Amino acid sequence: MNGQKSNSTQTDTYHHGDLRRSLIEAALAMAAEEQNWTFSLREVARRAGVSHNAPYSHFRDKVELLSAIAAAGFAMLRDRMLAAIEGVDAVDAAFVGSGVAYVKFGLEHPTLYRLMFSSALATSKEGRPASVIAAGDEARAVLYEVIRRCARARVFPSYFSGGEPLQIAALTAWSTVHGLTMLAIDDLTGAPKAFLDHAAGTVAQIVCAGFQESTVATRSTSRISKLPTKQTASAKAPGKNSAASRRQSGVS
Repeated sequence: MNGQKSNSTQTDTYHHGDLRRSLIEAALAMAAEEQNWTFSLREVARRAGVSHNAPYSHFRDKVELLSAIAAAGFAMLRDRMLAAIEGVDAVDAAFVGSGVAYVKFGLEHPTLYRLMFSSALATSKEGRPASVIAAGDEARAVLYEVIRRCARARVFPSYFSGGEPLQIAALTAWSTVHGLTMLAIDDLTGAPKAFLDHAAGTVAQIVCAGFQESTVATRSTSRISKLPTKQTASAKAPGKNSAASRRQSGVS
């Protein structure tokens, strides 16, 4: 009796926002422990210490709860990337650091990371939930800003600062670290776990070097385009060419 009264009191003391947050935190903890998200709303409610009907005050069904968890995961990823670049003045080091932080986050939270990109969140009519898309965009915005900083500093090509080139650069970097993260989570890298931190940094450095080479190539192309062509050189020395032509033809 006393135990039931205590549990009821705990349930009643939840504020509206606190209950939602507590349910998400309980589900995150269960996912981390069980390495899957096959739990039911009733089990989440039990873990949070609330009645089995309480989750329905905030989530229509389990998919909505999973979507909230995925959105929270993207917020965590964003914070991790921001922390990695905070106070880093060298823009190329910030770029590499954000990539390493991305991979580390996925390795530390493999089940959550899978859920964040899972098709289980999508519905046939609406696709991925708007809340998850928005949270993912905010995490990706960190990468966009790092690339812009590199472009403004001329570490990357200046045209990487916006438009389609920025999107392509971000997609290249993101797909690289995402691919490495998934390979590592699935233990398909062929490398020991202890090596992956070093590998993440090296992979990010390779991408960074590739972008920097694009800058060198762009500058070289710009210099080459300013060199006189053979046709231009000939046009600048008509007298010499004309005299040679007359001699060859026997015309004085």
